[in-house]
Amino acid sequence: MSFPKNLPLEDVFASIADGLFTVDADWNVTYFNEAAERITGIPETEAVGRKCWDVFRSSLCDGNCAISACMDSGKPIVNKSIFIVRSDGTTLPVSISASTLRDGDGNMVGGVETFRDLTEIHATRRQAKDIYRFENIVGRSPGLEKIFAILPRISDSEATTLLLGESGTGKELFARAIHNLSPRKNGPFIAVNCGALPETLLESELFGYKAGAFTDARKDKPGRFQLANSGTIFLDEIGDMPGKLQVKLLRFLQDKMYEPLGGVEPVKADVRVVAATNRNLERAVAEGSFRQDLFYRLNVVTLTLPPLSARQEDLPLLISHFLAEFEASQGKGILGVSEDALQVLMHHGYPGNVRELENILEYAFILCTGGFIQVEHLPEYLQPGQPDRSGPDPLRGTMDDIKRRAARQAVKRNNGKKMAACRELSITKDTLRRLLTPPGKGK
Repeated sequence: MSFPKNLPLEDVFASIADGLFTVDADWNVTYFNEAAERITGIPETEAVGRKCWDVFRSSLCDGNCAISACMDSGKPIVNKSIFIVRSDGTTLPVSISASTLRDGDGNMVGGVETFRDLTEIHATRRQAKDIYRFENIVGRSPGLEKIFAILPRISDSEATTLLLGESGTGKELFARAIHNLSPRKNGPFIAVNCGALPETLLESELFGYKAGAFTDARKDKPGRFQLANSGTIFLDEIGDMPGKLQVKLLRFLQDKMYEPLGGVEPVKADVRVVAATNRNLERAVAEGSFRQDLFYRLNVVTLTLPPLSARQEDLPLLISHFLAEFEASQGKGILGVSEDALQVLMHHGYPGNVRELENILEYAFILCTGGFIQVEHLPEYLQPGQPDRSGPDPLRGTMDDIKRRAARQAVKRNNGKKMAACRELSITKDTLRRLLTPPGKGK
């Protein structure tokens, strides 16, 4: 479908910065503008008349053709990130938009696609990732920057430090950063998950045991406190530590002494303690499951780590960081995340925080064969039309509760426009008003 020389549109298409090409119903390239030549390195004379997949060899030419998808759905595709192969064999990240072409009678006669070079954007993302990296912690959000500002001073001290935050917020990364920035950085860093072991095993792991302490104890075994001597011990999930061990830990924090299992003499250790929990320790103290004196000993310096839902600006940096790590170990040629997949990831709530994001990207990395991760590579619960598990269970509660929740969500989705919410739910204004009125009011 060539443009006549006297048609002004050809001059317009030739002048735009985005590459543009058209194909006929048999996928032969019929138009190729100057930007397309520049971006691909392929002259127009070599492109026109050839099959589009021979020209571009893109990551979508294996059965996921954008123009073909437009023909099947009747809907245009906007800003989908893929890669193409240039004439010199190098891969190039581009953002494409595609639509069908129809004649005056409405018959489909081909398709049109534009593509924009994303090389500079991806370079900027990589630079941003390097700039906003503190130790192994990636981010630039205000909440993290406040912690970054005081972390060197906290690390310089010998104070016991308590890290608070939801599961998956990277508490061990912060503990390691404290150790690596401290005068103890050349000593060992020993991590123990206090919630993963039963009480008897945890005691021997932390404090060791003497030969003869129990049937199979044929020789002395050093505990983690002894192994961490001159360094740092990280006690994760400290809120789950049994009461008996809380007493032994309290004694160590008071005088740096402990007794191995089966021992009769105390042992001294030069160890800094960094502890972490996702529990509310003040509530645990009030409930009697955590010792108040131990809480005060641990709570000398406290850092509250922000959840990922409060670090929206960090998401692109974290995504680039994790994908770079996966690519370095597996080398699959994954260039990044497509714009539509990025939108899905940006709007998820992440109840599992950074750990959940890492798992999502690892799953997508496995499914993606190369190029850009697309929406279809993401876990099923993130696919369009699937419920987002980051919020409360939408089916929990009475039928009236479910209806009220659905009404509130519809109003929120429609930016507060109640008539739009009514149309979406196929209900009247009076019904919506009733569902939005808290129970017991308005009677």
